[in-house]
Amino acid sequence: MDNAPQRTVSTSPRQRAILHAIIEHYIATGEPVASQTIAQKLNTDGLSSATIRNVMVELSEVGLLEQPHTSAGRVPTAQAFRQYVRVLESHGPREDLLSREDRSRIDEHYAGVASSQDFLERTSHVLALASSGLGVTLLTTGEVTALEHIHFTRLAAGKVLAVLVTRSGTVQDRVLALDRDITTTELEVAANYLNSNFHGWSLARVREELVQRMQQERSEYDRILQDLEELWRKGALQRTQGQSVFVEGVANLISAEVGGGRAELRRILSALEEKQRLAELLTAYVDAQQESVRVVVGLEAAMPQMGNYVLIGAPARLAGEVMGSVAVIGPTRMHYESAMQTVSYVAKLFDHLLGPSPGPHNPQ
Repeated sequence: MDNAPQRTVSTSPRQRAILHAIIEHYIATGEPVASQTIAQKLNTDGLSSATIRNVMVELSEVGLLEQPHTSAGRVPTAQAFRQYVRVLESHGPREDLLSREDRSRIDEHYAGVASSQDFLERTSHVLALASSGLGVTLLTTGEVTALEHIHFTRLAAGKVLAVLVTRSGTVQDRVLALDRDITTTELEVAANYLNSNFHGWSLARVREELVQRMQQERSEYDRILQDLEELWRKGALQRTQGQSVFVEGVANLISAEVGGGRAELRRILSALEEKQRLAELLTAYVDAQQESVRVVVGLEAAMPQMGNYVLIGAPARLAGEVMGSVAVIGPTRMHYESAMQTVSYVAKLFDHLLGPSPGPHNPQ
């Protein structure tokens, strides 16, 4: 949930059932919910309107419901939504609840995708369509960083040109200033060692494996590994850093128009136009270490204007390396479970479409 710890209000099974029924009805209609409505919804439990009304009073007293007007029904508070989301998160996202048609529609949008940038650019559109909210994606590196081929050329004593080709076809070249000289033959041996042992591996995984092998090998490979350590330390296996943000679905937020009126909405949209702010928002809430979807109700800690909004996001990984993040931003009254399923499915699709095929030298 949020970065700041949130208090959980203890509730009985009956209170939780009624609270969840209120939340789901409010999500569907946007209107304050009356006890008679919940009595009809939960008629199989034999609860009367009077009993439900009493429970709604109890939920109001502990801060989970509020009454906009004296004669109106109740609406859930932000705390109620947080507790509702915790239950959904405890079950985990269920992509299997997405219909075959929904999955097919999502898959169709990615026809011909060949790079991480292309994937994430399309994803902002896919998430906006699927959630009726704002689709936001963050690319934290300029290209897919799975190794296709590497070549070293000795330019002069202590100076080497490293040419790295990634699985996406991107070519990176760097001139490395070494602390010691490496001969042309030694450079060829080092390149062959990388290409034969680590084809299709992410660069981060290559570096981790080299560290382990340097610690374990005590053979003819010692010299190769020493050369590789020098080359990598000087930047041969570094990826190009960068950050791109893709956004779509601003019209969805305008049509939702969460409380506060048009003036507040203009301030929010103005903030969202600053892509650096959006990048900071995703970085603040989507943890690269998390294994599943994260839901944050109330974004005021990162952007004060967005206290009535929700972020549902997940990291996008390729061969185990985090390449960015995908997220939906929408009003508190949104279809949480559907959005969680879609975000989870799309995040996993990233690795499925762009990741290297399993092979004898692939760590995956």
